[in-house]
Amino acid sequence: MGVIPSRPIGFPHPDTLSCHADTLKSAPYAVLLVNGPHLGPFGPLVAVALLVSVAVAAAGAWPPFVAIESDSMAPGVERGDLVVVAATDRWGGVVGSDEADAPTRLGGTGDVIVFTSPTEPNRPILHRVAFEVAAGEDWTARADPTMLDADCAELRSCPAVHDGYVTYGDANGAYDQTAGISPVVRDEWIHAKAVVSVPLVGYVRIGADRAVARFGAGLAGIGIAGLLAVVGGLGSMLLGRVRAGWVNRRKDVPRPEEE
Repeated sequence: MGVIPSRPIGFPHPDTLSCHADTLKSAPYAVLLVNGPHLGPFGPLVAVALLVSVAVAAAGAWPPFVAIESDSMAPGVERGDLVVVAATDRWGGVVGSDEADAPTRLGGTGDVIVFTSPTEPNRPILHRVAFEVAAGEDWTARADPTMLDADCAELRSCPAVHDGYVTYGDANGAYDQTAGISPVVRDEWIHAKAVVSVPLVGYVRIGADRAVARFGAGLAGIGIAGLLAVVGGLGSMLLGRVRAGWVNRRKDVPRPEEE
């Protein structure tokens, strides 16, 4: 399943969503800083940059998002979804769906990883880990027979030529290693692992890529910059109104009389 490393758009990592009551009290001041007179319409863009910085720090991966281009991981992830990813050493490393303590990721059991196959080095893939294998192992003995279209002697990836992982797309009927999508996936080929998906948001990146392909980077960049300026201006206006309303409410609160 092809994925495009997406441009950061400010979606925070789930671990960053909790906050203390004191933070909530000071939120209007944060709005004031982001929407201050020196930032103007760029205030929302600064806020997005701050959120992206938090996401990268929490996830440990760059870029922290990928946009999905195909449906090989449906129904858990579909074309146009945006997937938040993290470094593979977070939350227990890479765990296959065959393990007893396997996590639930994107609608299924086992970690979902972003990796690059030497078969198609310019096309990153987001697929689920079935199980880990060792060099020289006949891994078909542990495989689901319904996802094999040949025995080990007939497969180029069996026995495993190196340590790694057997992978598959949830919507595919065969392992990547039997379908010719990828050899056994080495650790060095893995860029990140999936955490959670956001439906449809990935179309933003896909649309931007299509604009670049059709109109060229120059014209597409001008169009995208114009769109961001409009969105930033509207966001700045909205935040300004929120700030003004908060200030007015503060003025309406009666203050205790001084003795």
